[in-house]
Amino acid sequence: MIEPRTPVPSGVPRARSEEGRAPLPVAPLPVKQATGRFLVLAGVFLCAACGLVYELELVALASYLIGDSVTQASVVLSVMVFAMGIGSLGAKRLRLRAAAGFGAVEAALALVGGCSAMALYAVFAWTGDWGGSWAGGSRYMLVGFSLAIGVLIGAEVPLLMVLIQRIRRQDPGGAVADLFAADYVGALVGGLAFPFLLLPMLGQLTGALLTGAVNALAGGALVLGLFRRDLTRRGRWTLLVANVVVLGLLASAAVLVDDFERAARQAMYGKDVRVAVQTGVQEVVVTGGKHEPLNLYLDGRLRVSGRDQQRYHEALVRPAMDGPHARVLILGGGDGLAAREVLRFPGVRQVDIVEIDPGVVHLARNDPPLSALNGHVYEDPRVRAVTADAFRWLRGPHAPYDVVISDLPDPGITASTKLYSQEFYGLAAQVLAPDGRLAVHAGSLSSRPRVFWTVDTTLRAAGLRTVPYWVGTGEPPAPAGRRHGAWDRLTGITDGPDRTLDGTRAPSDWGFELAGPRPLPEGAVPRERVRAAERSRITGLAPSTLVHPRYAD
Repeated sequence: MIEPRTPVPSGVPRARSEEGRAPLPVAPLPVKQATGRFLVLAGVFLCAACGLVYELELVALASYLIGDSVTQASVVLSVMVFAMGIGSLGAKRLRLRAAAGFGAVEAALALVGGCSAMALYAVFAWTGDWGGSWAGGSRYMLVGFSLAIGVLIGAEVPLLMVLIQRIRRQDPGGAVADLFAADYVGALVGGLAFPFLLLPMLGQLTGALLTGAVNALAGGALVLGLFRRDLTRRGRWTLLVANVVVLGLLASAAVLVDDFERAARQAMYGKDVRVAVQTGVQEVVVTGGKHEPLNLYLDGRLRVSGRDQQRYHEALVRPAMDGPHARVLILGGGDGLAAREVLRFPGVRQVDIVEIDPGVVHLARNDPPLSALNGHVYEDPRVRAVTADAFRWLRGPHAPYDVVISDLPDPGITASTKLYSQEFYGLAAQVLAPDGRLAVHAGSLSSRPRVFWTVDTTLRAAGLRTVPYWVGTGEPPAPAGRRHGAWDRLTGITDGPDRTLDGTRAPSDWGFELAGPRPLPEGAVPRERVRAAERSRITGLAPSTLVHPRYAD
């Protein structure tokens, strides 16, 4: 219900604000009420879209840089919502200067939100290996940006509420409904634009910078165009200069973003970066391959190390090939290195590789150093590559396989926990021949024994018999209950979710599982490797399932 403002009778003092100060005189708007109202709601729409893009960009980049997308999303969302409450309270002091306050908030939000991705990436790239208090620098920066962006977003709605009432006096419930409707629709558009438009077309850094520019233009245009008479001459010039500076900084960063990315990659991967592409699934980086060992990184995590790939893939594949092996299925392994080891055995008639990222398969086919490393397996007519999610692919009808090789990212990465679940192993068991074998890479026994033995428990829960084994150099894994910190520092094994090693040191440790529906043949795995793994056995663990993953350390 619209209530017209009643003129204050002569001699009656004007109402004072909660702070006891008289309100500022209200200047007329340069447009009609309906037009002004539409412009305010359009500003709400754009600002809400930008705010959600900042939020999603922080979650996506933190998941890529730090890992564990569930944890990063929880941290960003909870901190940001808490900060929005603080921002709403703080905005109470700006209500008497709502136009100037909103303009300042939007300029600050555009700068902070637009540059957040570059700043977070820079801290990760240049300080990630410093150790000490800097080891968690990316996490501290993530929380800091979540707080700052949340405070600024939280200040928007109270100020916009004053501005929309400034145009036309309205029942507070109706005004709030209008604002929130525009806000929620804007959030929908921003939420859809990020994964389907900004991320694939512009990338995280340029996408965030463009969002900041839109934010600055929307906020500045609304205040300077519609409410400019509410500002003093000095205030208008201050806000104009501030927005020009913000837009200039964002534009300069956008021009230099390619050089920045190259420098950051060199800081993380070294100067010998040969390939750096963003596929539809992940970022793929290849270093070395000519004069240095080839390394393949997927989303910043080392997946193939030229220093150790031979030993790793032999340990993964060879025990499973002890028995019938005419038909072999490789889950993951798009780099072709596991297939190379499989094809060394006589009698192999068919090798099917199920890889989710066609970009990895394309690289393994066409990159000369990587293709040479995998023995040009994709030129072998027995090898067939299928682009599919391994879990979904296993749910279809398939002829039984003698051997299934699971060469997948470690279970500590949230996106891959379903590929180490009881349901997944149940599906894998269905495609195994009665005397078939399943080989699983289950992470590092020395640094993450609980994760390894959870994989073992999960395989058994799926009805498979298991033989755990350890492959490494030097000292075997410590017995259960003993701390592993000194051994980790000695070997260079990290506590990260994937097999990321110090590239300057020899790799040292992997844990594997050989499983099957029937008792496995003795001698498939050397006894000393089995005994080395059994030393660290942890009992009483529950299996990991789709609805209750249990791979967090």
